[in-house]
Amino acid sequence: MAKAKTIYSCTECGASAPKWQGQCPGCGVWNTLVETIAENAPASTSRFAALGGTAGLQTLSEIEAREEDRLPTGIGEFDRALGGGLVAGGVVLLGGDPGIGKSTLLLQALAELSGASHVLYVSGEESGQQIAMRARRLSLDTKKLKLLAEINLEKILSTLHSVKPQVAVIDSIQTLWSDQLSSAPGSVAQVRECAAQLTRLAKQTGINIILVGHVTKEGALAGPRVLEHIVDTVLYFEGDTHSSFRLIRAVKNRYGAVNEIGVFAMTDKGLKGVNNPSAMFLSQHGQEVPGSCVLVTQEGTRPLLVEIQALVDQAHGNPRRLTVGLDAQRLAMLLAVLHRHAGIVCFDQDVFVNAVGGVKIVEPAADLSVMLSIVSSLKNRSLPSKLIVFGEVGLAGEIRPAPRGQERLKEAAKLGFTRAMIPEANKPRHPIAGFEVIAVRRVDEAVERLRELD
Repeated sequence: MAKAKTIYSCTECGASAPKWQGQCPGCGVWNTLVETIAENAPASTSRFAALGGTAGLQTLSEIEAREEDRLPTGIGEFDRALGGGLVAGGVVLLGGDPGIGKSTLLLQALAELSGASHVLYVSGEESGQQIAMRARRLSLDTKKLKLLAEINLEKILSTLHSVKPQVAVIDSIQTLWSDQLSSAPGSVAQVRECAAQLTRLAKQTGINIILVGHVTKEGALAGPRVLEHIVDTVLYFEGDTHSSFRLIRAVKNRYGAVNEIGVFAMTDKGLKGVNNPSAMFLSQHGQEVPGSCVLVTQEGTRPLLVEIQALVDQAHGNPRRLTVGLDAQRLAMLLAVLHRHAGIVCFDQDVFVNAVGGVKIVEPAADLSVMLSIVSSLKNRSLPSKLIVFGEVGLAGEIRPAPRGQERLKEAAKLGFTRAMIPEANKPRHPIAGFEVIAVRRVDEAVERLRELD
């Protein structure tokens, strides 16, 4: 029997090459080519029809723009991450580490929706009995929830056409395979083809489809990067599996804001939304401690209070720079700025910085709070307990404004904080009752004002 012909496909863009090479010829990324079986061209090319359909040549002004109706899932934090709910014909991709709660959340959402909507759960990883056991453990009402345990794409598409559910969950996209291709489930070709076919069906019929995706050890969605380009919304499940708290972050959303997050607590009855997530990210110290600074970060449309902790200690050998939930490269830059413009020397110190609660801080407005927490730990002097800090720091030592400064201050005042050290440009025009604002322009000024605080 002749050996099957193989090609090398890129996991980032899906481009192929006849032999392995270090760099992808399509996108230029290194070490992304994996060996797959070459696929024979199908007799029919109808499966390559446009995903969004065609309507001929039109001017944009002729097309009626209207707001899409939302379908709430009944889980408030999930709806927040989605931008208000599911949109007819929309395709959502949900990724996360194994065991973090993807299947649990979607089973809860479908159980809530099944009371008023026609829903379907397609399982390619678990048997019907396993899902029934989970539903019983979570005390869910599943009398109207339809289940299909199947991994063949053609059978799934046929069921969706005949049943016509309003919402369908595919758990997971990596387990599906199509008769059109000979490669194994989970391969680049299979994942790309199955996702494209399901997306086309969603656009043609208006079914809401939620795809569950596996992630790599680096935390990125497994499979070709084109998978994220095809779908309308990409959500990531974040959090430590050893902690009871979980975050859902929207990294792409054609119908809502990106970087919007939903916060959940894992309980014995499933995932429960957290109404006041700021309390989750603030440690309850019995007294003021050095190295702790409270940051007001903006996650989508929601301001959150997060405690930044720093530990500066004498280095024994090469000094280390470690971060949890923050960018390690940015920490090195901030230490250089602190030395150059404020005279704070840390070259012989180990510096450890942590964002409490497992949250990941990606915005530069955390710079000033990281700096002040480092100074506090180095000088062994605690900051006032009712002080919040935010602001971006530039290489020239200037402190730049953060977006939505007024909303950050209002959130801090609502939670009982009485002082804020912020950029000069974010200083409110009208004073906030019972709230002292310390506006600073440069790093050295911020360090000097820190010494004056009680």
